[in-house]
Amino acid sequence: MDKNIIKKRLEDFEGKSATMYFDSEGLATIGVGRCIETNPLKEHEIEYLLESDIAETIEKLDKQWPVWRDFPEAVQYVCVDLVFNMGINNWLSFRKTRALMELGEWQKASLELLNSKYATQVGRRALFNSEELARCQSHLTIIKTTEE
Repeated sequence: MDKNIIKKRLEDFEGKSATMYFDSEGLATIGVGRCIETNPLKEHEIEYLLESDIAETIEKLDKQWPVWRDFPEAVQYVCVDLVFNMGINNWLSFRKTRALMELGEWQKASLELLNSKYATQVGRRALFNSEELARCQSHLTIIKTTEE
């Protein structure tokens, strides 16, 4: 996985701010989606915190749901984004979505992801992640068709 891709996506979805602001849930936030009450940050501090948060997110996924490493790379990016955004415990409560992912049912998992409070809260981010999952199903279909 390319950490620059992860950073770019997170900055796009979370925003990036050197000064404290309140997110959509009313939480004091700074940097890239980090709940904190420090103000302001320098660019290198934001970068350091983001890299640290990404590493922590990946570590939590590895510990709590190691099967994610077996998924296509595009799905791994989705997993990192989901856990970064909602936390590992909330992600683990997405039992149906995760079960479908474990079965490689990417299209069904993409639809199940949209059938959640998460999807109504984050809008285009959920649509993007859903589309990424669905693309993996399309890719598998193309591979199976060419192999036959």
